[in-house]
Amino acid sequence: MTTPIYGDTRGLNAREVEALKALGTGHVSQNLLISRELAFQMTHLSDSLHRKVGLILSRTGHVECVVLGTAERAYLPDIGRSRAGIGRLRGIRFVVTNLEAQTGQGSHQVLTMDEVTDLAKLRLDFVVGIEVNVVGAPGRAEYAHLTPSVKGATVSRMAVEVFEALPTNADEIVRAVETELRATAARTTTTAQPPAILVHLDLGQKDARERREEMLELCQSAGIDVVRVVEQRRRAADPRSLVGTGKLQEIELHALDDDAEFVVFDCELTPAQTRVVTGALPLKVLDRTQLILDIFAQRAKSVDGKLQVELAQLKYNLPKLVAQDTAMSRLTGGIGGRGPGETKLELNRRRARDRMQALERELRNRETHREIQRKKRREQKIPVFSLVGYTNAGKSTLLNALTQSDVYAEDKLFATLDTTSRRLRFPRLQEVIFTDTVGFIRDLPSDLVAAFKATLEELDDADVLLHVIDASSPQVHSQIAAVDAILKQLGLEKKPTIRILNKTDLITAQAAADLAEQYDAVGISARYRSSTLPLIDRIQDFYLSQPGHFSEVRVRRIEE
Repeated sequence: MTTPIYGDTRGLNAREVEALKALGTGHVSQNLLISRELAFQMTHLSDSLHRKVGLILSRTGHVECVVLGTAERAYLPDIGRSRAGIGRLRGIRFVVTNLEAQTGQGSHQVLTMDEVTDLAKLRLDFVVGIEVNVVGAPGRAEYAHLTPSVKGATVSRMAVEVFEALPTNADEIVRAVETELRATAARTTTTAQPPAILVHLDLGQKDARERREEMLELCQSAGIDVVRVVEQRRRAADPRSLVGTGKLQEIELHALDDDAEFVVFDCELTPAQTRVVTGALPLKVLDRTQLILDIFAQRAKSVDGKLQVELAQLKYNLPKLVAQDTAMSRLTGGIGGRGPGETKLELNRRRARDRMQALERELRNRETHREIQRKKRREQKIPVFSLVGYTNAGKSTLLNALTQSDVYAEDKLFATLDTTSRRLRFPRLQEVIFTDTVGFIRDLPSDLVAAFKATLEELDDADVLLHVIDASSPQVHSQIAAVDAILKQLGLEKKPTIRILNKTDLITAQAAADLAEQYDAVGISARYRSSTLPLIDRIQDFYLSQPGHFSEVRVRRIEE
């Protein structure tokens, strides 16, 4: 039976085709990666054709397929799924020539990234690269195989200066690797959190490290286990793939090594970038905005919150839905294309827009209802204090401390999503209302702000904003600036505001005093209710000093 030849053989003469067929009749000992005779045949033919030549060999040394590539790349055929599985390798090796030495571009690595990727993705026994020297003979060589690790398997690469130095115990190496892979698989325990790779793109921002740490916290809050952080420094993002094709290949290899299910990017992907990245990576891809929306979807409990999250997700995903297959637009519209039929893409677009309109109508109806409630509250002239601040600054904990409530509070980003209001009777202000709102975060997407209008409109109705600050955060100054920027975006920069330094028990007394003086803030620790007494006095003094307050009006008690 003739050994198949995979690749473009057009343009080859009969002698060259016969030389390729002759490679398919060769045989290699189980202990060897490649025989001396076959290596010389491969490099001589590769030199003659100026193209890569490869062999797919079975574990017994039989040539399964001859591969003819281009000068830069040899593409493997579909080798099926036989033997592949946990604790097992594919049972075949791939040996390929490398022409870089002839072009003066030779490097220490004879194997290309594509060939190493094939090893990891297909779980091959080995990949072997043989350099074609200037006289068409075998030169340097490099071989790679999988090595068991705690998370599954990593790639081990070894280079030799002369072809003859390749190992002569290939069968022993394969048996040892498979034995350890089975043992590792037996020891591995799965966790509830899916493993993910975080891709951090540093574009030279001053707060690049802060952004990286914040993304790690966001992943934790979303219930994702970050098993590896891949970092890249660039002057500007790649407009096509964000991080470049080479980095995407590296990410894919890391994902295979770590058994990752997600790749999370710490910035927002454009629709075009999303299409390229998802096409290159066989994993679920999330960007920063999608991650935040996912957290919001997990946290939303009220009807308003759930409607707002769904609307925000649709607004964000609609452009990416349109970009998924623009080629399909050739099938509809225009002359000869009109008719009752719709492509699946057009149908999905229309359904998304219809759903967005329905959600916006529902939110407008509920907004009218909330406005009636706020009008009643204004008529009763009850002062309203809204808690604002960076996510995880301790707003909900402070609300619980002041009002003796049990609002959900946890040391996580965006633990609070739905607006919560509680009443409290102050000594001098009598009854007041405290409102807890969703936390802010830097670079909050505008669509997200628009979708959460129902939540944030409570801030516009407040008499005083209480800006809660995490005094213990290393990024305290940038977080304050981010909150101020969002308040300005909402048109609330002139709203009376009291700054509150929370978590002062986690820093020194001098550091707390310096921050309080710098930002004209009052220091507390919301975990300890007694520490909030100076804050209560500050709130009362501040409110009573504002023109038009209601301190002289008798306020009737409204039952909870």
